[in-house]
Amino acid sequence: MPTATDHWYDFRDLSNLSRVILEGIDSVGPSELAYLVAPLIGFVAFFLVFVLPSQLFLGVYGERRIIGRMQARKGPNRVGPLGLLQPLADAVKLLQKEALTPARADRAIMWAAPIFFVAPAVLLFAVIPFGPRMVFADLPAGLIFFIAVSGLPVLAAFMAGWGSNNKYSLFGAMRVVAMSVSYEVPLVLMLLGVAVFANTLSLPGIVLFQAEVNLWLVFMMPLAFAVYFICVSAELNRTPTDIAEAESEIVAGYLTEYSGMKWGLFYGMDIGYALAASAFAATVFLGGWSMWGLEQWVPPWLIFVAKTHLFYFVFIWTRGTLPRLRVDQLMGFAWKFLLPLAVFNLFLVALERLLWAEADLGDGIVFAFAAVNIALSAVAVWGWARLLGYRPERMPTRPRLAREAGGYVPLDDPAAGGR
Repeated sequence: MPTATDHWYDFRDLSNLSRVILEGIDSVGPSELAYLVAPLIGFVAFFLVFVLPSQLFLGVYGERRIIGRMQARKGPNRVGPLGLLQPLADAVKLLQKEALTPARADRAIMWAAPIFFVAPAVLLFAVIPFGPRMVFADLPAGLIFFIAVSGLPVLAAFMAGWGSNNKYSLFGAMRVVAMSVSYEVPLVLMLLGVAVFANTLSLPGIVLFQAEVNLWLVFMMPLAFAVYFICVSAELNRTPTDIAEAESEIVAGYLTEYSGMKWGLFYGMDIGYALAASAFAATVFLGGWSMWGLEQWVPPWLIFVAKTHLFYFVFIWTRGTLPRLRVDQLMGFAWKFLLPLAVFNLFLVALERLLWAEADLGDGIVFAFAAVNIALSAVAVWGWARLLGYRPERMPTRPRLAREAGGYVPLDDPAAGGR
């Protein structure tokens, strides 16, 4: 594990490089200057070096390319070698487009919405630990901070829908609020279970907990991981839960009246929030920068970035393969299915944590908890689905023609009972 005495060129821990820069500034100038430069280094390192390239080449180029392959097409392949310059061409095109505003729109609210939508994305990465000491703000309640800040874009989306003075925009904004209210409840309950099991609200503390017991929380709490992915997909308006921007129903939702870079800010930050959700999942459920001792040989921040991109790939996978859900299906799924499972998971992990503490069991007990939780999670999902009326044995296992399914029968088809 890198220590504070490592050299600045030890790329396992980039905090050594920032420490050398700040100490040099402090030695040649006023001490206040170092405090001004420190957040600038964090912004450049986290946002310009990680978030922005990931948005352009994973969230734009990579996502379109991967989905194209999943759907038996090539994707962007014209601008630059293998289409690598397509994200830059799209950015230039957006900068040149005119940002139109409806005549009867509330200009102040409509123009302020993209700004309020962008600002929280930067704050989310402040509490994400990229390495042992590579976190900008190590808050004792970093888990609560992340949940609170991640709810702010909902207000910006509603401002956009209301300020546009368009009924489709307002419908889309109302759907965003409805989804956020519905899916925030099981999401918070699941993350509360994580805090109970890890016995901390600090994100670096959760990573250290997983490193100490040599097991990731995705194995100890598989149900929480699955519910987290579903809930953040709904809150991020990712397919198949993108009913707030369902083009086939309400044009483009709260973005209907936006164009140019105002629309570009919403689109870019949608990818930014997906990356933040992926980084949060990598931190809480996938061990963060730790990987069973591999971080002693591979830079921990590189392990963390790989886990983040792996989780984002699952977002791309679901978008390219699953159809969109109806709004009533989405709301019912949150309240009728996910919420009871979240309550069950919270009681289960609280009981296990109490047993762990009261019986003074060793860290090895987490492997037994993982086996029990995986089995109970599968039983709970299957049993609750059956209780709600899910019967997979009654569903067709192969494509059927209309006449086999009891549908329309042509009159001139004697084999199907026609005349």
